[in-house]
Amino acid sequence: MPSLMPPPVREDEELDEVRQEVRGFLAEQVAAGGFEPTVDSWLSGWDVGFTRALAERGWLGMTVPVEYGGHGRTFLERFVVTEEVLAAGAPVAAHWIADRQVAPNLLRFGSERLKREYLPRIASGEVFFAIGMSEPDSGSDLASVRTRAERVDGGWRVRGTKLWTSGAHVADAFIALVRTSPQAEGRHGGLSQLLVRLESPGVEIRPIMSANGSHHFNEVHLDGVVVPDDHVVGEIGAGWHQVTSELAFERSGPERFLSTYQLAKSLVASLEPAEAGRITGRLAGLHQMSLSIAAALQRGDRADVPAALVKVLGTVLEGDIAELADLATPSAETGGIAALTRRAVQQRPGFTLRGGTNEILRGVIARGLGMR
Repeated sequence: MPSLMPPPVREDEELDEVRQEVRGFLAEQVAAGGFEPTVDSWLSGWDVGFTRALAERGWLGMTVPVEYGGHGRTFLERFVVTEEVLAAGAPVAAHWIADRQVAPNLLRFGSERLKREYLPRIASGEVFFAIGMSEPDSGSDLASVRTRAERVDGGWRVRGTKLWTSGAHVADAFIALVRTSPQAEGRHGGLSQLLVRLESPGVEIRPIMSANGSHHFNEVHLDGVVVPDDHVVGEIGAGWHQVTSELAFERSGPERFLSTYQLAKSLVASLEPAEAGRITGRLAGLHQMSLSIAAALQRGDRADVPAALVKVLGTVLEGDIAELADLATPSAETGGIAALTRRAVQQRPGFTLRGGTNEILRGVIARGLGMR
Protein backbone atom coordinates (compact mmCIF):
# COMPACT_ATOMS: atom_id res chain seq x y z
CA MET A 1 0.00 0.00 0.00
CA PRO A 2 1.53 3.36 -0.97
CA SER A 3 2.36 5.94 1.68
CA LEU A 4 0.15 9.01 1.75
CA MET A 5 2.45 11.31 3.66
CA PRO A 6 5.55 13.14 2.43
CA PRO A 7 8.86 12.39 4.22
CA PRO A 8 9.09 13.67 7.81
CA VAL A 9 10.83 16.94 8.57
CA ARG A 10 12.77 18.14 11.61
CA GLU A 11 12.84 21.76 12.69
CA ASP A 12 16.30 23.31 12.81
CA GLU A 13 17.67 26.10 15.01
CA GLU A 14 16.63 28.80 12.56
CA LEU A 15 13.01 27.67 12.68
CA ASP A 16 13.14 27.51 16.46
CA GLU A 17 14.39 31.10 16.55
CA VAL A 18 11.39 32.16 14.46
CA ARG A 19 9.08 30.24 16.79
CA GLN A 20 10.52 31.89 19.90
CA GLU A 21 10.28 35.34 18.31
CA VAL A 22 6.59 34.84 17.52
CA ARG A 23 5.88 33.46 21.01
CA GLY A 24 7.47 36.52 22.56
CA PHE A 25 5.37 38.86 20.42
CA LEU A 26 2.17 36.99 21.26
CA ALA A 27 2.92 36.99 24.97
CA GLU A 28 3.40 40.76 24.83
CA GLN A 29 0.11 41.16 22.97
CA VAL A 30 -1.82 39.14 25.54
CA ALA A 31 -0.17 40.92 28.47
CA ALA A 32 -1.07 44.29 26.95
CA GLY A 33 -4.69 43.24 26.38
CA GLY A 34 -4.24 43.14 22.61
CA PHE A 35 -6.45 40.06 22.35
CA GLU A 36 -8.09 37.42 24.52
CA PRO A 37 -7.09 33.87 23.56
CA THR A 38 -10.04 31.80 22.38
CA VAL A 39 -10.94 28.78 20.24
CA ASP A 40 -11.59 28.80 16.48
CA SER A 41 -10.08 32.26 16.19
CA TRP A 42 -8.94 31.76 12.59
CA LEU A 43 -12.53 31.66 11.37
CA SER A 44 -14.30 34.32 13.41
CA GLY A 45 -11.55 36.39 15.07
CA TRP A 46 -11.57 39.34 12.64
CA ASP A 47 -9.14 42.01 13.88
CA VAL A 48 -7.57 44.24 11.23
CA GLY A 49 -5.29 45.88 13.82
CA PHE A 50 -3.77 42.54 14.82
CA THR A 51 -3.41 41.53 11.18
CA ARG A 52 -1.45 44.69 10.44
CA ALA A 53 0.72 44.15 13.51
CA LEU A 54 1.70 40.79 12.02
CA ALA A 55 2.29 42.42 8.64
CA GLU A 56 4.61 45.01 10.18
CA ARG A 57 6.79 42.17 11.45
CA GLY A 58 6.91 40.47 8.08
CA TRP A 59 4.61 37.61 9.08
CA LEU A 60 2.12 38.00 6.24
CA GLY A 61 2.97 37.13 2.66
CA MET A 62 5.99 35.28 3.99
CA THR A 63 6.33 32.95 0.98
CA VAL A 64 5.51 35.66 -1.56
CA PRO A 65 8.63 36.73 -3.52
CA VAL A 66 10.11 40.10 -2.62
CA GLU A 67 9.42 41.39 -6.13
CA TYR A 68 5.70 41.10 -5.37
CA GLY A 69 5.86 42.81 -2.00
CA GLY A 70 6.38 39.65 0.07
CA HIS A 71 9.31 38.39 2.10
CA GLY A 72 10.67 35.43 0.14
CA ARG A 73 10.74 33.10 3.14
CA THR A 74 10.10 29.37 3.24
CA PHE A 75 6.88 27.45 3.74
CA LEU A 76 8.41 26.00 6.90
CA GLU A 77 8.99 29.45 8.36
CA ARG A 78 5.43 30.37 7.52
CA PHE A 79 4.24 27.13 9.12
CA VAL A 80 5.96 28.00 12.39
CA VAL A 81 4.37 31.47 12.50
CA THR A 82 0.97 30.03 11.62
CA GLU A 83 1.17 27.33 14.26
CA GLU A 84 2.11 29.78 17.00
CA VAL A 85 -0.66 32.29 16.30
CA LEU A 86 -3.21 29.48 16.17
CA ALA A 87 -1.97 27.89 19.38
CA ALA A 88 -2.24 31.29 21.06
CA GLY A 89 -5.87 31.65 19.97
CA ALA A 90 -5.05 34.94 18.24
CA PRO A 91 -7.60 36.80 16.02
CA VAL A 92 -6.25 36.06 12.54
CA ALA A 93 -9.45 35.73 10.47
CA ALA A 94 -9.03 39.04 8.62
CA HIS A 95 -6.01 37.89 6.63
CA TRP A 96 -6.46 34.13 6.86
CA ILE A 97 -7.92 33.29 3.44
CA ALA A 98 -5.80 35.83 1.59
CA ASP A 99 -2.54 34.65 3.13
CA ARG A 100 -3.32 30.93 3.26
CA GLN A 101 -4.62 30.22 -0.22
CA VAL A 102 -5.24 33.31 -2.36
CA ALA A 103 -1.58 34.37 -2.38
CA PRO A 104 -0.19 30.97 -3.44
CA ASN A 105 -3.02 30.58 -5.95
CA LEU A 106 -2.20 33.91 -7.57
CA LEU A 107 1.50 33.12 -7.54
CA ARG A 108 0.90 29.88 -9.39
CA PHE A 109 -1.91 30.82 -11.75
CA GLY A 110 -2.46 34.58 -11.65
CA SER A 111 -1.51 37.01 -14.37
CA GLU A 112 1.30 39.48 -13.85
CA ARG A 113 -1.28 42.21 -13.33
CA LEU A 114 -3.14 40.28 -10.62
CA LYS A 115 0.10 39.46 -8.84
CA ARG A 116 1.24 43.06 -8.77
CA GLU A 117 -2.18 44.42 -7.83
CA TYR A 118 -3.01 42.05 -4.97
CA LEU A 119 0.06 40.32 -3.56
CA PRO A 120 1.73 43.42 -2.04
CA ARG A 121 -1.58 44.38 -0.39
CA ILE A 122 -2.03 40.87 1.01
CA ALA A 123 1.46 41.03 2.50
CA SER A 124 0.75 44.43 4.08
CA GLY A 125 -2.63 43.41 5.49
CA GLU A 126 -4.54 45.87 3.30
CA VAL A 127 -6.79 43.57 1.26
CA PHE A 128 -9.01 40.78 2.59
CA PHE A 129 -10.55 37.77 0.85
CA ALA A 130 -13.36 35.27 1.34
CA ILE A 131 -13.79 31.92 -0.45
CA GLY A 132 -16.17 31.59 -3.41
CA MET A 133 -16.46 27.81 -3.73
CA SER A 134 -19.47 26.34 -1.86
CA GLU A 135 -23.01 26.68 -3.18
CA PRO A 136 -26.55 25.87 -2.04
CA ASP A 137 -27.45 22.19 -2.51
CA SER A 138 -23.90 21.30 -3.56
CA GLY A 139 -22.41 20.23 -0.23
CA SER A 140 -18.78 19.18 -0.73
CA ASP A 141 -19.31 18.34 -4.40
CA LEU A 142 -17.50 21.25 -6.02
CA ALA A 143 -17.97 19.77 -9.48
CA SER A 144 -21.70 20.43 -9.18
CA VAL A 145 -21.39 24.22 -9.01
CA ARG A 146 -24.17 26.04 -10.88
CA THR A 147 -22.86 29.61 -10.80
CA ARG A 148 -22.43 30.52 -14.45
CA ALA A 149 -20.31 33.08 -16.26
CA GLU A 150 -21.27 34.16 -19.78
CA ARG A 151 -18.88 35.84 -22.17
CA VAL A 152 -19.50 39.56 -22.69
CA ASP A 153 -17.42 42.28 -24.26
CA GLY A 154 -14.25 42.62 -22.19
CA GLY A 155 -15.13 40.08 -19.53
CA TRP A 156 -17.67 37.70 -18.01
CA ARG A 157 -21.16 38.21 -16.62
CA VAL A 158 -21.70 36.06 -13.52
CA ARG A 159 -24.98 34.77 -12.08
CA GLY A 160 -25.33 32.45 -9.14
CA THR A 161 -25.00 32.11 -5.37
CA LYS A 162 -22.09 31.20 -3.11
CA LEU A 163 -22.72 29.92 0.40
CA TRP A 164 -20.82 29.70 3.74
CA THR A 165 -18.56 32.55 2.65
CA SER A 166 -16.95 33.39 5.97
CA GLY A 167 -16.12 37.07 6.31
CA ALA A 168 -17.61 38.10 2.97
CA HIS A 169 -19.43 41.00 4.66
CA VAL A 170 -16.07 42.55 5.60
CA ALA A 171 -13.86 41.18 2.80
CA ASP A 172 -12.86 42.99 -0.36
CA ALA A 173 -13.03 40.11 -2.82
CA PHE A 174 -13.19 36.39 -3.36
CA ILE A 175 -12.03 33.96 -6.04
CA ALA A 176 -15.17 32.27 -7.36
CA LEU A 177 -15.32 28.87 -9.01
CA VAL A 178 -17.80 29.25 -11.87
CA ARG A 179 -18.99 27.33 -14.91
CA THR A 180 -17.85 29.11 -18.09
CA SER A 181 -18.67 26.30 -20.52
CA PRO A 182 -21.85 24.39 -19.61
CA GLN A 183 -21.43 22.10 -22.62
CA ALA A 184 -17.94 20.92 -21.63
CA GLU A 185 -17.41 17.19 -21.43
CA GLY A 186 -17.27 15.69 -17.97
CA ARG A 187 -18.29 17.17 -14.63
CA HIS A 188 -14.87 18.72 -14.10
CA GLY A 189 -14.69 20.44 -17.46
CA GLY A 190 -15.77 23.98 -18.22
CA LEU A 191 -14.93 25.39 -14.78
CA SER A 192 -12.92 28.58 -14.27
CA GLN A 193 -11.81 30.88 -11.46
CA LEU A 194 -12.69 34.57 -11.43
CA LEU A 195 -11.53 37.16 -8.91
CA VAL A 196 -14.69 39.04 -7.95
CA ARG A 197 -14.60 42.36 -6.14
CA LEU A 198 -17.36 42.24 -3.55
CA GLU A 199 -18.26 45.91 -3.92
CA SER A 200 -19.13 45.31 -7.59
CA PRO A 201 -22.63 46.17 -8.85
CA GLY A 202 -24.84 43.09 -8.67
CA VAL A 203 -23.25 41.62 -5.52
CA GLU A 204 -25.63 41.10 -2.60
CA ILE A 205 -24.27 39.75 0.68
CA ARG A 206 -26.81 38.17 3.00
CA PRO A 207 -25.78 37.28 6.57
CA ILE A 208 -26.19 33.76 7.95
CA MET A 209 -26.46 33.83 11.72
CA SER A 210 -25.04 30.91 13.69
CA ALA A 211 -27.09 29.21 16.40
CA ASN A 212 -25.02 31.04 19.05
CA GLY A 213 -25.87 34.43 17.53
CA SER A 214 -22.50 35.04 15.89
CA HIS A 215 -22.08 36.18 12.31
CA HIS A 216 -19.23 35.16 10.09
CA PHE A 217 -21.04 33.03 7.46
CA ASN A 218 -22.75 34.67 4.49
CA GLU A 219 -24.63 33.93 1.31
CA VAL A 220 -23.28 35.92 -1.63
CA HIS A 221 -25.71 36.40 -4.51
CA LEU A 222 -24.20 37.39 -7.86
CA ASP A 223 -26.79 38.94 -10.16
CA GLY A 224 -25.16 39.82 -13.47
CA VAL A 225 -21.83 40.82 -11.91
CA VAL A 226 -19.32 41.73 -14.61
CA VAL A 227 -15.77 40.49 -14.03
CA PRO A 228 -13.20 41.93 -16.45
CA ASP A 229 -10.90 39.64 -18.41
CA ASP A 230 -7.91 40.79 -16.40
CA HIS A 231 -9.51 39.29 -13.28
CA VAL A 232 -9.63 35.75 -14.67
CA VAL A 233 -7.32 33.61 -12.53
CA GLY A 234 -5.34 31.17 -14.66
CA GLU A 235 -6.91 29.73 -17.78
CA ILE A 236 -10.56 29.55 -18.76
CA GLY A 237 -11.64 25.91 -18.37
CA ALA A 238 -8.76 25.00 -16.04
CA GLY A 239 -10.65 25.81 -12.85
CA TRP A 240 -10.93 22.25 -11.55
CA HIS A 241 -7.16 21.67 -11.67
CA GLN A 242 -6.53 25.05 -10.08
CA VAL A 243 -9.06 24.70 -7.27
CA THR A 244 -7.90 21.20 -6.30
CA SER A 245 -4.35 22.54 -6.07
CA GLU A 246 -5.64 25.37 -3.87
CA LEU A 247 -7.36 22.91 -1.53
CA ALA A 248 -3.99 21.49 -0.47
CA PHE A 249 -3.29 24.84 1.17
CA GLU A 250 -6.78 25.03 2.68
CA ARG A 251 -6.86 21.54 4.19
CA SER A 252 -3.34 20.78 5.36
CA GLY A 253 -2.52 23.62 7.75
CA PRO A 254 -2.37 23.53 11.54
CA GLU A 255 -5.77 25.25 11.75
CA ARG A 256 -7.19 21.78 11.10
CA PHE A 257 -6.02 20.53 14.49
CA LEU A 258 -5.36 23.65 16.58
CA SER A 259 -8.81 25.29 16.57
CA THR A 260 -9.38 23.97 20.11
CA TYR A 261 -5.77 24.13 21.31
CA GLN A 262 -6.46 26.77 23.97
CA LEU A 263 -9.07 24.43 25.39
CA ALA A 264 -6.81 21.36 25.12
CA LYS A 265 -4.04 23.16 26.98
CA SER A 266 -6.37 23.84 29.90
CA LEU A 267 -8.02 20.43 29.71
CA VAL A 268 -5.06 18.04 29.79
CA ALA A 269 -4.11 19.04 33.33
CA SER A 270 -7.45 17.69 34.58
CA LEU A 271 -7.50 14.46 32.56
CA GLU A 272 -6.26 11.03 33.56
CA PRO A 273 -2.64 10.60 32.43
CA ALA A 274 -3.55 8.06 29.73
CA GLU A 275 -6.21 10.31 28.19
CA ALA A 276 -3.97 13.35 28.43
CA GLY A 277 -1.23 11.35 26.70
CA ARG A 278 -3.56 10.32 23.88
CA ILE A 279 -4.58 13.92 23.21
CA THR A 280 -0.97 15.13 23.36
CA GLY A 281 0.23 12.31 21.11
CA ARG A 282 -2.42 13.01 18.50
CA LEU A 283 -1.51 16.70 18.49
CA ALA A 284 2.17 15.87 18.12
CA GLY A 285 1.51 13.47 15.25
CA LEU A 286 -0.63 15.99 13.39
CA HIS A 287 2.00 18.67 13.90
CA GLN A 288 4.55 16.46 12.16
CA MET A 289 2.17 15.50 9.35
CA SER A 290 1.23 19.10 8.66
CA LEU A 291 4.87 20.17 8.82
CA SER A 292 5.83 17.53 6.25
CA ILE A 293 3.12 18.80 3.90
CA ALA A 294 4.47 22.34 4.26
CA ALA A 295 7.85 21.00 3.14
CA ALA A 296 6.18 19.23 0.19
CA LEU A 297 4.48 22.48 -0.86
CA GLN A 298 7.85 24.21 -0.61
CA ARG A 299 9.21 21.66 -3.10
CA GLY A 300 6.23 22.17 -5.38
CA ASP A 301 4.93 18.64 -4.81
CA ARG A 302 1.24 17.84 -5.13
CA ALA A 303 -0.22 17.35 -1.65
CA ASP A 304 -4.00 17.24 -1.99
CA VAL A 305 -4.37 13.66 -0.72
CA PRO A 306 -2.13 13.99 2.38
CA ALA A 307 -3.86 17.33 3.05
CA ALA A 308 -7.20 15.51 3.09
CA LEU A 309 -5.78 13.06 5.65
CA VAL A 310 -4.63 15.88 7.94
CA LYS A 311 -8.00 17.55 7.64
CA VAL A 312 -9.92 14.38 8.57
CA LEU A 313 -7.70 13.38 11.51
CA GLY A 314 -7.28 16.93 12.77
CA THR A 315 -10.93 17.94 12.79
CA VAL A 316 -11.93 14.68 14.50
CA LEU A 317 -9.40 15.50 17.23
CA GLU A 318 -10.79 19.03 17.59
CA GLY A 319 -14.24 17.59 18.13
CA ASP A 320 -12.95 15.02 20.62
CA ILE A 321 -11.31 17.78 22.67
CA ALA A 322 -14.58 19.73 22.74
CA GLU A 323 -16.51 16.64 23.84
CA LEU A 324 -14.01 15.69 26.57
CA ALA A 325 -14.07 19.23 27.92
CA ASP A 326 -17.88 19.30 27.84
CA LEU A 327 -18.08 16.08 29.85
CA ALA A 328 -15.50 17.29 32.35
CA THR A 329 -16.87 20.81 32.93
CA PRO A 330 -19.79 21.35 35.34
CA SER A 331 -22.64 23.11 33.53
CA ALA A 332 -22.92 25.75 36.27
CA GLU A 333 -19.36 27.02 35.75
CA THR A 334 -18.71 30.25 33.86
CA GLY A 335 -15.57 31.90 32.55
CA GLY A 336 -12.17 30.30 32.00
CA ILE A 337 -12.28 26.75 30.65
CA ALA A 338 -16.08 26.71 30.80
CA ALA A 339 -16.31 29.64 28.36
CA LEU A 340 -13.81 28.00 26.01
CA THR A 341 -15.74 24.73 26.24
CA ARG A 342 -19.06 26.34 25.34
CA ARG A 343 -17.54 28.04 22.33
CA ALA A 344 -15.84 24.83 21.19
CA VAL A 345 -19.06 22.83 21.52
CA GLN A 346 -20.96 25.49 19.56
CA GLN A 347 -18.37 25.52 16.80
CA ARG A 348 -17.86 21.75 16.75
CA PRO A 349 -20.39 20.93 13.98
CA GLY A 350 -18.40 23.06 11.58
CA PHE A 351 -15.03 21.41 12.25
CA THR A 352 -15.67 18.38 10.03
CA LEU A 353 -17.78 20.26 7.46
CA ARG A 354 -15.69 23.25 6.38
CA GLY A 355 -13.04 22.62 3.79
CA GLY A 356 -14.97 19.59 2.52
CA THR A 357 -16.86 17.12 4.68
CA ASN A 358 -14.81 14.35 6.22
CA GLU A 359 -17.04 11.78 4.51
CA ILE A 360 -16.08 13.16 1.09
CA LEU A 361 -12.42 13.43 2.06
CA ARG A 362 -12.29 9.79 3.12
CA GLY A 363 -13.16 9.01 -0.48
CA VAL A 364 -10.31 11.26 -1.65
CA ILE A 365 -7.94 9.38 0.66
CA ALA A 366 -9.18 5.98 -0.52
CA ARG A 367 -8.64 6.93 -4.16
CA GLY A 368 -5.19 8.22 -3.26
CA LEU A 369 -4.37 4.79 -1.87
CA GLY A 370 -5.64 3.13 -5.03
CA MET A 371 -8.65 1.63 -3.23
CA ARG A 372 -12.09 1.22 -4.76
